Amino acid sequence: MSATRYTYLGPEGTFTEAALRTLPEAATRELVPMVSVPAALDAVRSGEAAAALVPIENSVEGGVTTTVDELAKGAPLMIYREVVLPIAFALLVRPGTKLKDIKTVTGHPVAQPQVRNWLADHLPDAVWESAASNADGARLVQEGRFDAAFAGEFAAGTYGLEALVSEIHDAANAETRFVLVGRPARPAAPTGADKTSVVIWLGDDHPGALLELLQEFAVRGVNLMRIESRPTGQGIGNYCFSVDTEGHITDRRVGEALMGLKRICPQVRFLGSYPRAGVATEDVTPPRPGTTDPEFMAASDWLTRCQDGRF
Repeated sequence: MSATRYTYLGPEGTFTEAALRTLPEAATRELVPMVSVPAALDAVRSGEAAAALVPIENSVEGGVTTTVDELAKGAPLMIYREVVLPIAFALLVRPGTKLKDIKTVTGHPVAQPQVRNWLADHLPDAVWESAASNADGARLVQEGRFDAAFAGEFAAGTYGLEALVSEIHDAANAETRFVLVGRPARPAAPTGADKTSVVIWLGDDHPGALLELLQEFAVRGVNLMRIESRPTGQGIGNYCFSVDTEGHITDRRVGEALMGLKRICPQVRFLGSYPRAGVATEDVTPPRPGTTDPEFMAASDWLTRCQDGRF
């Protein structure tokens, strides 16, 4: 395995690359752009790279389904950290292009919902066609295949383009969440401001099946931060659930919730416990009464005493 190589969704100039370069260790790694999220993750699975940074969630469009699905199938991988990056687009064009000249535009499919209103107001007749990434859209503009691309302004220089319009976003404060993914290992020690991710498969479809899953978290005071259903590929009505929760697997409430899920579900895939991006320990809402580690331990000790006849 190459311990110094990190892959990411390329080509050069993507928001993913910008997010990766915010990590301190990126300065000492070989950063290798890949043509797709599956390619970036497969390089980790094969040992060609130590880790991959890929987008997983956008505050406007929701989950990046390619990443969510790739983490749910194939050889297991684990999330080691997350990066949240503010997102604003620039309209990149070849030098000399005017707004009135633009008939075709491109960008990543997740970008389109974030600029849809701007397009309707300023380029209502332009034809949109998706690209593999925003930076790949910039490359296609450079090659003359499209008139303009929505990408990060920082990508302009890489592809010999210029930003005709900057700071484009329909929703203020739009963000994309990225995850650094590696091969399975022992999770890092808890920080007090952590997140745990899992994929859960339903055993069978019956009334209250999803409620049963949610109750495993609720009765232990584990807060869900995201839940998303995804088809398993085994027919209409067959779903798994991608879930992010507050807390670390070593927290008693989280660990016991995962054990509860494992009892009632045919498959539970642990994706990692890792620090929450941009959240300090003092900003985390304390567990509600009855769900702290000392209270779980006290209850366990009480049960032991009862079993020993020492109650």
